[in-house]
Amino acid sequence: MEKTRTIVDTYHDVYTESLDLQEIYSTPTGAIPFRVSKRRLHGGVQEGVDVVEIDAGKFSFVVLLSRGMNIWKARCGDVELKWDSPVRGPVHPRFVPIFAPNGCGWLEGFDEWVARCGLESNGAPEFDENGVLRYPLHGRISNLPARRVQVTVDPETGMIRLTGEVLETSVFGRRFNLTVAYTTWAGSSTLVVEDSITNLASVDDEFELLYHINTGYPFVTPGAKFVAPFRRMCPRDENAVAELDAWDAFREPIPGCAETCYLFDLAAEENGDTSVALLNAKGNRGLALSFNKNDFPYFTLWKTQRPNGDIYVSGIEPSVNFPNRRSFEKKQGRVVPLGAGETKNFRFQFDVLTGVDAIEERVHYIKRLQGKTPGEIASAPIPEWCE
Repeated sequence: MEKTRTIVDTYHDVYTESLDLQEIYSTPTGAIPFRVSKRRLHGGVQEGVDVVEIDAGKFSFVVLLSRGMNIWKARCGDVELKWDSPVRGPVHPRFVPIFAPNGCGWLEGFDEWVARCGLESNGAPEFDENGVLRYPLHGRISNLPARRVQVTVDPETGMIRLTGEVLETSVFGRRFNLTVAYTTWAGSSTLVVEDSITNLASVDDEFELLYHINTGYPFVTPGAKFVAPFRRMCPRDENAVAELDAWDAFREPIPGCAETCYLFDLAAEENGDTSVALLNAKGNRGLALSFNKNDFPYFTLWKTQRPNGDIYVSGIEPSVNFPNRRSFEKKQGRVVPLGAGETKNFRFQFDVLTGVDAIEERVHYIKRLQGKTPGEIASAPIPEWCE
């Protein structure tokens, strides 16, 4: 039987300072204990950050309630899913100058494994004709706190679900509500993410959305590989062009090296289902991401390969648009309309692959998706995709 506990509800003045919920899921082969805990972090730039940790026995992850319900880090057995950001977070939004004059204040809080970018905008910063910042880098949603959070567990099925709501709104401005749901199961190596965006305004609007899924050491190291089926791919700029021959591989770090981005139109099943994967250097561990192209028609691979602790990271990024300036994406028809009162739903799934057999099975599936599609690699940025 399902049990639901409210952790935060600002509409009804509910706030849980701490929580330690423990249950046991009984299976024919034995009992699997699982746990949901909540606490507030203290000290430095993490002061005041509320976190919920879900330990499902095999898979565990930490959600930042104060930062758009992003996932700080995760672990599945001996597989760590995180990156060592120079900002050493998590960072409370009060210390993140989103509207810094250069438009890049967002980077001062960038520390998560899964970070949402949007909703008004999600690409590069954009300025008006007077040089005043109009849209900051990657938008506001990752630096807004959840206003309602609940956890639901079912000891009979082993299901664990954490839900939250985040408002991105202002007087005379846009009125978006983001609803987040994370679902996993005791003993599982799978995490399902289901988000929905609702336009609360009485007039039609439009939005952008991109997920920054960032994995670095100790999983992504020199020798790691990225596998994806695609119809078309291009380097975003000259830095990416220079490394085009190794776009799917990770090399030895170089101090101060530039970031590289590759933009994709992925291949998929007839119903839109597709999958990509990161494989570690030994080839015995993998992270698979599955989603539907009807939800996320565009995809970006981001790579920065400096010494670890500086920036050694891979970003796999499903999105509704490419991460360019909003006006450019609007011109290209990639800003998504959202009618008054309308809701759009999004879903993707992580599967941690352990062992050669699981990796071979996923790689075989991705190769099947590639099928007879040529997989065109453009030698230069595609003008309609890249500013």
